Amino acid sequence: METLEPQSPYSSSQSSSNSNLKIENLSSSSILSPQPPPSSLFRLWRPAAQRNLRNQWSKMASYRQQWLSASSNGRSHATSLVNSYLSERYMASMELGVLSDMPDIRKKASCKLFKQQEHYRRKLLSSYKDMVTVVNYMVSTSRSMRSFLKGPSSSPLVQFCSYSEDTNDTGDGGGIPVFAFSSIAVYEKLAEELVQMFRLELNLKRLLVVELLSIGSETTQVNELCWSDEVYPGEFDDLSLCDLYSRETCEPVSPRLKDWNSDKTAVQCNRQPSQEILQVALTTWLAEVNIDTQRVNEIFTAVGEEMHVNFL
Repeated sequence: METLEPQSPYSSSQSSSNSNLKIENLSSSSILSPQPPPSSLFRLWRPAAQRNLRNQWSKMASYRQQWLSASSNGRSHATSLVNSYLSERYMASMELGVLSDMPDIRKKASCKLFKQQEHYRRKLLSSYKDMVTVVNYMVSTSRSMRSFLKGPSSSPLVQFCSYSEDTNDTGDGGGIPVFAFSSIAVYEKLAEELVQMFRLELNLKRLLVVELLSIGSETTQVNELCWSDEVYPGEFDDLSLCDLYSRETCEPVSPRLKDWNSDKTAVQCNRQPSQEILQVALTTWLAEVNIDTQRVNEIFTAVGEEMHVNFL
């Protein structure tokens, strides 16, 4: 029997020339902001805002690496699960050679393969939970780019924080550049672009997880999952934090591909998919079709150049 490995996908299409990022392209002049604060307060706000942005983007870079690790582990566990399942599925027709005379050899081998599948299911689920956690951290970080005045501006000790104590304080310094060219709003827009890619990919990964956790042979009992089922306790609360759970439909948002407008996707799980379908699932996991790696690198490079920090 052929052992399945995820096939290397074709290289993602190159971004068009007009998508090559120069951070100045997202000029803060296109984003309306209140008038900047008094120059005396700005001189104190700007260093605090610079420190905060460096910290938040360092976190974003770290979360990207955590995603890559969790996704790689998940792919490995998914591949092991599929191979163990296929071995059990075709056990009855396997040629065992000299082992065929051993009593109950097929039954014992099938039992061991089933236990392996249970192990790899737990591992795959753990990797998926790690990816959910990473995306939620990304969402939280993307919303923490601003620096708000803490306490009255007349205080002798001026401090800043990541939450607003004054409705008139926008936390963006009135739209002035934080480093050389770009305002807080520009960094927020870039961070949201990153988050959206990983959010979409997480949802697609969930579709694959639901499919893979449901596979099982005719002789084994496996919980067959539906898209609307929680795959672990508290999952829907976690998905709500990254806007992947719909309170209207009471189920996770339907998976889709980047730049695909359809909001409706038929999600059906096959308990005994063919070897070809499983190969497609593993290759899709590997491809990460919703994450434009070139664009991600462009964003981190441009932000890093502005801050004089290497995020890659």
